[in-house]
Amino acid sequence: MVINLLNTLITIVAGVAGAFVLYWILNKVVELLPGKWEDRLKPYAFVLPALLVIALYLIYPAIQTINYSFANDQSTTYVGLRNYSDLLSSPDFRQTLLNTLLWIIIVPVVTIILGLGVATLADRLGARGEKLTKTIIFLPMAISAVGAGTIWKFIYAANPKSQPQIGLQNAIVTKFGADPINWLQLSNFKVNSLLLMVILMWGQVGFAMVLLSAAIKSVPVDTLEAARIDGANEREVFTRVIVPQIWPTVITVFITVTIGVMKIFDIVYVMTDGNFNTNVIGVDFYNQLFNFNNAGYAAAIVVMLMVAVIPIMYYQVRHFRQEEAAR
Repeated sequence: MVINLLNTLITIVAGVAGAFVLYWILNKVVELLPGKWEDRLKPYAFVLPALLVIALYLIYPAIQTINYSFANDQSTTYVGLRNYSDLLSSPDFRQTLLNTLLWIIIVPVVTIILGLGVATLADRLGARGEKLTKTIIFLPMAISAVGAGTIWKFIYAANPKSQPQIGLQNAIVTKFGADPINWLQLSNFKVNSLLLMVILMWGQVGFAMVLLSAAIKSVPVDTLEAARIDGANEREVFTRVIVPQIWPTVITVFITVTIGVMKIFDIVYVMTDGNFNTNVIGVDFYNQLFNFNNAGYAAAIVVMLMVAVIPIMYYQVRHFRQEEAAR
């Protein structure tokens, strides 16, 4: 424990010191140039290390992944579009795409609704009640996805009828005389996938609540009072006055949660490992690469995920630019 702590401290100190020395050297080199060139090149000198890191750890791997998606399972021979055609023609992979699509449709929408509801209602509890409520709801954000999955395993746990039920849901079900239910194997109507979505929503509602609460508090009181004077009830004030003014924040939270959902891996991997028709793209990628040793399929899955994320990222950047232009 002490050795690990010492290694961590040394790493932090060395990293900070290394960054300081690097930028000090870059600054000194640029200062040797004539005044006109110094002013022109100094911003680039300070941005250059970050650009190199992005190029090395983001752009280059992305290009290599696209390249490997057209190769065989060992990345030794090009096979054209065979990886994509094999995956898209596979019933299992189409099921995985459907599961991922359901996550994308359900989780962000429900997270926004719950976060908005909690943010609105918590503001009516008074200072003390608001702080306590928001703290409790935000706490799951501090738990990793693996930790959250482990916690919820005890909620969904199912033992044989003759044994005590340690799972909360089965403890309640058996109290009413019913048999224990193996919740994570209920693939009909996607019940098990919906139960997995609950875990992610449990962790993300606090994030949505914090941002939406801040947006609601920034709504001018004058507009609320004017609406009430004009005869609007509280529901109309909320839907016609508050929501339109916080809509940019709603969009931002929605996009952020959506991108996180598209990359979901931990919860499904910990809870079911993609079994019982709960598989998603992230888990399928992991299994193809590490369990089936098929780098071609894994790379093709990642490329398809990147293609799906690009329009969302484009919309997000465009949305941010429109917000900045409106200020």
